[in-house]
Amino acid sequence: MDSDSTHDPRGTHATPVPRPTPPREGAGVPPMPSVPPMPDGSAFLAWLRAPRPQAAPGIWRFRYLPRPEIEPTVTPTRQLLGGAVIAFLCGWLLCSLLWNGYLGDFWQWPWYVMAPDSWVKGEAGQVGGAASWIYTWLVFGAIFALLGKIGHWGELWRRYGAPLVRGAMPALRSAAPASRGTVPAADAPPTPDHDPAEWPQLRRAGAYEAAERLAAEARAGLMRDVDHARISRAWQGVRSGRHSLAGFTGAVLKDGAAACPHPSGARDLPARHARHDLLTGQVRLGTTADDPRNPYQYRGAGLALGPDLLGTSLLAVGPAGSGKTGALVRPLAESLCLHALAGRASVVVVGAAGAGLGPAEAYDVVVRVGHPDSVYDLDLYGGTTDPDEAAAILAEALVGDLADPHPGSDSRRSTTVLAQLLGPFRAVHDRFPSVPELRQLLDGAPGPLAALRKGLTDAGHASLLRELDARERQMAHPGDVGTVLADRIALLDRPAFAAFFDTSGQSRPFSLRSLDHPVRVRIDLPQRGHADASRILARLVLAQFTASVTVREDRSLFACLLLDDATGVVTPEAVRGIQRLRSANAGAVLTLRTLDDVPRPLRGPLLGATGCRVALAGLTPWDGQDFAEVWGKEWTEARDVTDRQIIAETPAGKAVHMLRRVITGQAPTARAVTVRQVERERWSASELAHGVPAGHAVLSLTTVQGEHAPPLLVDLRG
Repeated sequence: MDSDSTHDPRGTHATPVPRPTPPREGAGVPPMPSVPPMPDGSAFLAWLRAPRPQAAPGIWRFRYLPRPEIEPTVTPTRQLLGGAVIAFLCGWLLCSLLWNGYLGDFWQWPWYVMAPDSWVKGEAGQVGGAASWIYTWLVFGAIFALLGKIGHWGELWRRYGAPLVRGAMPALRSAAPASRGTVPAADAPPTPDHDPAEWPQLRRAGAYEAAERLAAEARAGLMRDVDHARISRAWQGVRSGRHSLAGFTGAVLKDGAAACPHPSGARDLPARHARHDLLTGQVRLGTTADDPRNPYQYRGAGLALGPDLLGTSLLAVGPAGSGKTGALVRPLAESLCLHALAGRASVVVVGAAGAGLGPAEAYDVVVRVGHPDSVYDLDLYGGTTDPDEAAAILAEALVGDLADPHPGSDSRRSTTVLAQLLGPFRAVHDRFPSVPELRQLLDGAPGPLAALRKGLTDAGHASLLRELDARERQMAHPGDVGTVLADRIALLDRPAFAAFFDTSGQSRPFSLRSLDHPVRVRIDLPQRGHADASRILARLVLAQFTASVTVREDRSLFACLLLDDATGVVTPEAVRGIQRLRSANAGAVLTLRTLDDVPRPLRGPLLGATGCRVALAGLTPWDGQDFAEVWGKEWTEARDVTDRQIIAETPAGKAVHMLRRVITGQAPTARAVTVRQVERERWSASELAHGVPAGHAVLSLTTVQGEHAPPLLVDLRG
């Protein structure tokens, strides 16, 4: 069956989806882990049947116990114990006074009115006496119940009594002799109509045989979480009409849990370093700190991200060593690779070589720019055949950082210059120029320009000849943009990149046009010795990504770009491209060491374009100020305490005050408390710079549906 993992929705791709050969056993690749199934499938079934209640954005839903949104009032221990004892003594005293008749017999009037005369006079014997005792104890019980409510006996039991009993129960069970024939009661499995392991959605649609086969494989331990997610994705294709029910059923009956495979044939990653829940699509990043600044419902809960949050894009800022790569990018890349194996997502991870973004075996395509052993090449023009589109992408990569960052500015002059050369060259050679050829054309070398003119004249392209004439006229003017473009393209025309960016068809270029498929891509940039070239390539990948995902016909596949270091990448066009990703079911994850790497006019638009913002420990105060401004303020209760000295007017009062001063060493004062509502920053710049512990981060979240989570203090190590 052609599932979403193997089928080309359009069938018109210039660059086919890479299908790497699965690694051989014993080739230095770790064995495929069994996560989470066991030989009998019990672990997988437990994972599948675990509760996942609806929760606020960012909460790890796997076995989550919901908490109220507002923190309940907790009585201090001393006050709780004192109130409980006083309530008991008051109840005992009141019952004693009533019993001994010191308060009269008014409390027995209901008994006199309701009871028969024989019971009241004692003629009924034991029946009347028992009834009289029952009434008396009911009255005393009501008194103690009322005073127990006032004395918070229930809270005292829940806080101290119940934990002691629960702690003693295991010891009592172990000490008690086991009765013959008694077995501890186990949780009954859900009914087949509600058991996800029985695939009720397939049964309701009439695919009973496929449901039985999948249920049997789950019970036998042959299914894992990726298989369940992949087959569920294929079933969504059946329900939407992209695939046929007969083809799906045939594939399941033939291959079982291995049906509808990913093009690579892999059913899991070589290893996992984070906790994933593919049923909800989340990856756990840490634990929300039990801090008063966090909302009560978030305290102590796991913090997780998924496509519903990454669809609004994410920006993480923190110094080196704060955990941007290890605690954020690596788990997110691992999660998106699992989603790709399940046919749900396509992912492109960009970072420096050796940055620890996952093993090569976890990706379908690994582009090592500048490395002689790289199997794949990077398409400089993004797989497009339109000269104007290619010129816009290439201009953004080469001189996007030189454009005026103020709103309304763009790099149209650079795009026009490149289009004046790319269009004629493609018309003559049926391909775009390589890096050395483009450099010669931008430098205005007479030989290549003359050859290009002759080719256009022979082919009769009069309109393209006018483009070339205009380019030659502009070269003679001072301040021509072509000189800057030639200087920038020269950074890619180095011996280390001689085998890359080939346009003659001799290499295997990867194009981001393949993001219509669930492909896993890692691009290693040569930052060591080629820092400027790496920034150009990072801008190139970001520009190609935003241009490719926004024109996809099938947007059911989530696409995400993870850029480990976005220094020098944020440009006006990049910010506009990130703003368009949300509507295209795509997102970008950018990390920065400091916001100073972004031009000042673009910092506000960048923070506004990303729905998820992360400030890691070690942030500078001026970076914290930008986060504090974007997170805004909230109304909070402020308590002002004022101590006012008491002035005694009488001789006795003065003597008492003098005695208090001798005993306490302080003048007698009266305390006044003023409570008022004030508007304060959620997190101030000083708190972000000095109040975030090591290994922690403050982050705010926004879902694609528009739900918000306030800034949360999260322990990324939990």
